Amino acid sequence: MQKNDAIINPVKGNRAPDMCPVTVMVSSQTDLDLLCELTGMCENYFKSLMMSRVYVEQENPMALTVAGPVIGAPYAVMLLETLIVWGAQKILFWGWCGAISPEVKIGDIVIPTGAIIDEGTSKHYHADEEEIARPSAMMLEKTRQSLKEGGFAFHEGVVWTTDAIYRETREKVRLFQGKGALGVEMETSALFTVGKFRNVEVGVILVVSDELSTLEWKAGFRDDRFKKNRILLAEGISNLCQIL
Repeated sequence: MQKNDAIINPVKGNRAPDMCPVTVMVSSQTDLDLLCELTGMCENYFKSLMMSRVYVEQENPMALTVAGPVIGAPYAVMLLETLIVWGAQKILFWGWCGAISPEVKIGDIVIPTGAIIDEGTSKHYHADEEEIARPSAMMLEKTRQSLKEGGFAFHEGVVWTTDAIYRETREKVRLFQGKGALGVEMETSALFTVGKFRNVEVGVILVVSDELSTLEWKAGFRDDRFKKNRILLAEGISNLCQIL
């Protein structure tokens, strides 16, 4: 862990829940509801944390923690910092991405092996904008293993993390295509950077919600394959958490 020279730090208050070391951060509200239902989380048993909710299994508080919704690098890191102080040690982030590789299609699953830093949060955790932020090796291997055993097809490779969803320009898409990026999203590089900084294990799974590889936008939010694979992946993530 890096030296702590910050004036303000997250704290664990008296009302903070007893959390499992394994925590899933979920980007969308829909997927959050889906995972809570699948794992038997009670909709009424949660702790509010900023603009999100933190769910802990009532019957077995040490089994799994689920938190969300989450969007954007700064907010994701604010949430992650607090979850770490509350007891999270192995954190899986489940989000969406846009495909920028022609080989990646709507509904596909992507496991990021790295994330190109094009967001403003990582630099505050001593990350060089030229570097690629990396996941925990353990989380990457366990994720890969679990999805393979579950029969999931997936892509592995780097993604591009940006703060500005409406500034994914044609020039930038070409640039990051040239760097081998599979997709674009808004949280991964910052989560990887903070995981390294705080010495916790962080991994990411993404589902492709739209495509930009042709330099024209193809939305897939209502696509049947996108919806179906998110439902299947919820179960896959629940199984993955059992081996973390």
